[in-house]
Amino acid sequence: MLSSYLLPGIHVTSFWTALLVALVLSFLNLFLKPLMVVLTIPFTVLTFGLFLLVINALIIMIAGAWVKGFVVDGFWWALIFSIFLSVISSLLEKLVSHDESTRNF
Repeated sequence: MLSSYLLPGIHVTSFWTALLVALVLSFLNLFLKPLMVVLTIPFTVLTFGLFLLVINALIIMIAGAWVKGFVVDGFWWALIFSIFLSVISSLLEKLVSHDESTRNF
């Protein structure tokens, strides 16, 4: 939902749509992304791993085609959205891991 407010090329109609998009992205990342990564290893090596961003954008565009109420205005918006999700995910992971490392058991 936050990304639809910050990125004008991403449109999410409701909270439930955002939740469904999260589930679809999880499903696609679990089953389709590993296959795409294996099939594109030469491109990934030649681009020093940057082709993985293209794969992420394609996954997001597929989710946009599958979920009604989630619209991505093009490849570049999908790419920006994937970078945005990666940054937010990384920040949340550091926040959670920082809290766990300060606990005394």
